[in-house]
Amino acid sequence: MRFIVSTLTLLKQLQSVSGALSSSTVLPILENFLFEIKDGNLTISATDLQTSMTTSLAVEAKENGRIAIPSRILLDTLKSLPEQPISFSVDDKTFAIEISAGDGKYKLSGENGDDFPKIPVVENPSSVNLPASVLGEAINKTLFAVSNDELRPAMTGVFCQLSTQNLTFVATDAHKLVRYRRNDAQGATNTSFILPKKALNLLKSALPAEDVTVSVEYNNTSAFFKFGNINLVCRLIDERYPDYEAVIPQNNPNRMLIDRLSFLGTLQRVAIYANKTTHQVRLKLSGNELNISSEDIDFANEAHERLSCQYEGEDLEIGFNARFLIEMLKNLGSEEVALQMSTPNRAGLLLPQGSDENEDVLMLVMPVMLNSYA
Repeated sequence: MRFIVSTLTLLKQLQSVSGALSSSTVLPILENFLFEIKDGNLTISATDLQTSMTTSLAVEAKENGRIAIPSRILLDTLKSLPEQPISFSVDDKTFAIEISAGDGKYKLSGENGDDFPKIPVVENPSSVNLPASVLGEAINKTLFAVSNDELRPAMTGVFCQLSTQNLTFVATDAHKLVRYRRNDAQGATNTSFILPKKALNLLKSALPAEDVTVSVEYNNTSAFFKFGNINLVCRLIDERYPDYEAVIPQNNPNRMLIDRLSFLGTLQRVAIYANKTTHQVRLKLSGNELNISSEDIDFANEAHERLSCQYEGEDLEIGFNARFLIEMLKNLGSEEVALQMSTPNRAGLLLPQGSDENEDVLMLVMPVMLNSYA
């Protein structure tokens, strides 16, 4: 089997699917790309058995065939070569590969392409089409709130709820929660599933800048995303998602409206002086004034800043983990945000103000117990 392709084109396609590779020592073939040539079209696949990605491109080739090529050495070779035609010659019996580029020749050992795991196909799927911008925004707004706790597998992914009215994405790690809803996207029926974090990270980096349509197909076990020449299929997390609606407080009489970037900047500065274990900051609201303070008793560090805000409600003092608030404020795009609270021991809600009418974003953050310093 022999084919010719441009180094830059091939490298770009390999990098777009390389995130799905596995470093499994149990199945060494998973460290390879599968190259399949059919009628002048090269399909490249990578998988870790849970998530698989494929891409395709046109090449100069006279015969069909398949070979598994070690990913690391191939990527490193292509990165170090200038843009030029590169030819691959594969011995169909020994699976030896010879790469020729300019004046260079490089030899490496491949593996039988027939031993590569079969890339799954989603059978009897339901489907929904989404603009890449909507899917990308949903991933960006929720992924940071996903849990890393393997003992609670349902929370290690993003919960997707499709209804005939809207589309909802939810992520939580029990300390913070994000609910991202789109009113301009709907499913054909009411259904829900949990997408794993790795697949969403791969999607996030693979989605193109231009606003193409992403075809999403799903059944009880897998989800399949297709856009351009990229296909991604992942196994869904087979767990029951916690009842997130139950933890969102409905009655929040204390409401603060504040400039998002001012709030973010102050928190970032004050957090430097907070305890390195709790990252606790204290928010003190009175009139139209917000006092943010932190301290680390062990090192006699403390910080105080005052901000103007619009506040309705009773005087309130509440503690939060600064890292969670900072993360949330960075992931909101609006100029102003509202922080809604009821009591110091109940969750606060962070809501963007004046954002897209088709977009409904709610971020919840649990409070932390305040120390008794004045």
